[in-house]
Amino acid sequence: MYQRIIKPVLFRMDPEGVHDRAITMGRILGSNAITRSLVAARYDWQHPMLNQTIAGIPFRNPIGLAAGFDKDCNLMRILPSIGFGFEEVGSITAGAYGGNQKPRLTRLPEDESIIVYYGLKNDGAKVARDRLKGEWRIPVGVSVAKTNKEYHTEDEKLDDWIVGIKELKDTGAYLTINVSCPNTYDQTNFCDPRLLWKLFHRIERERIAFRKPVFIKITADLSRENVDRIIELCRPRRWVMGFILTNLVKDRTQVDIKSPKEKHDGVKGGLSGKLVMPKALALVRHVYAQAGNRFVIVGCGGIFTAQDAYDYIRGGASLVQLITGMIYGGPGTIKRINKGLVHLLERDGFKNVKDAVGADIPGRR
Repeated sequence: MYQRIIKPVLFRMDPEGVHDRAITMGRILGSNAITRSLVAARYDWQHPMLNQTIAGIPFRNPIGLAAGFDKDCNLMRILPSIGFGFEEVGSITAGAYGGNQKPRLTRLPEDESIIVYYGLKNDGAKVARDRLKGEWRIPVGVSVAKTNKEYHTEDEKLDDWIVGIKELKDTGAYLTINVSCPNTYDQTNFCDPRLLWKLFHRIERERIAFRKPVFIKITADLSRENVDRIIELCRPRRWVMGFILTNLVKDRTQVDIKSPKEKHDGVKGGLSGKLVMPKALALVRHVYAQAGNRFVIVGCGGIFTAQDAYDYIRGGASLVQLITGMIYGGPGTIKRINKGLVHLLERDGFKNVKDAVGADIPGRR
């Protein structure tokens, strides 16, 4: 019904308006035990083969909602009923930001992708911290980023990072330091190993104690040389648990866009969806081959099917995240992926999803 009736109607509407209505509907459905149960009866499907514990956190399945959809922590109650194993809220910044100039979402149906230009729209760290209080049925990660505003010095940027990290470090199940948003007013990229080292140095100078696992979210646009430098920066820092791979793709010269040029030429933003998957999956495999014995990898980018998720897992990802796949596939996407994963694991003789992690990498760690 979603593919034949609902999606064609929604895809004629403004995508940001659809997103806002989805957040409102999710908040309403999640506010009541009866509506949560009704949604779960249709969409929630779990299996013991998908259970795993990572960094002391129990995950009932490896499928998570990526940061960028639930920007302001409104969906924690309903997402378990849709079948997710975890979610990541945000990205959240020290200061609130209303977002970049519209349009901020542009669909590319021919590519099963979206151009995203929100620019870290969120209500700020203090509001998010209050909304995150309590216990949730699935792990809720918190993505923190630098506030989208003008800065005059690197120290000002680092000050903002530290405020946001301190405000959010003890909320949620884990913390993601998102150094890779492509849509900010300040174009400084903290995926630059020099700047990332400065951020790490500042965190350590401030003696920030992390009680939750910390992940670093980087972009697929990086050269392998810089990726390897980031790995080496993170390796001796025991407070870094792993990586989220990856964020939106900004460099469109490296992807094969099939949509008509008039749909995307001159449209600001980073790419999500199927266009991202080849670059993101290649990076997952590279990082796992380099440091899979040290870091937990979360794969993100273009996951629409169980086979997509399985490719990431066999490439080295212990967990995966999606947004665009659900937008194109509807709320039943998570159930289909979870059921399909169990079938693929059984076909290949694995007893648990963790046994398949890195199976495609020679000399898996």
